Amino acid sequence: MSYIKIGKMINTHGIHGEIKIQSCSDFDKERYTPGNTVYMLYQGEYKPLKVCSYRVHKGFPLVSFEGLENINDVEMYKECSLYVQDSQRAPLQDGRHYVSELEGMQVFDEEGQQLGTVASIEETLGANRNMRIVKTDGKEALIPYVPAFIRNVDSDARRITVHVIGGLL
Repeated sequence: MSYIKIGKMINTHGIHGEIKIQSCSDFDKERYTPGNTVYMLYQGEYKPLKVCSYRVHKGFPLVSFEGLENINDVEMYKECSLYVQDSQRAPLQDGRHYVSELEGMQVFDEEGQQLGTVASIEETLGANRNMRIVKTDGKEALIPYVPAFIRNVDSDARRITVHVIGGLL
């Protein structure tokens, strides 16, 4: 069974067992619907957690889970990552891609010159996402993941074409 990371438990919130989540999902409301199951990676094992409540506070999801009813129950899980099963992945509209699909893709400029490989897609807390690539010379570069720079994503060929401007790389 494979899992997709949807967030990280970064802190407790209050005394009633709510957890502050640093999300890496565009579907928080759907993922954390009360009654849904998510999986916490704890000590090398995926442990199922049933969602009790979900709300957003200062831009962060706050979630509580069945059986974890106070701060003492959740304190030890700070820094644990949350996942859903790959089978729970919803299909996306054309032109949209999951982060896990983009990681490892080859990056080329519009002239066909290979620039490097996608290492990660990084959140910037409110602004656009950035694509971190490991260039062919081993150095890293950040490219804003916006239409002005991302010209084409070919999932079948595992290839991303970017528009390069002076100073970008």
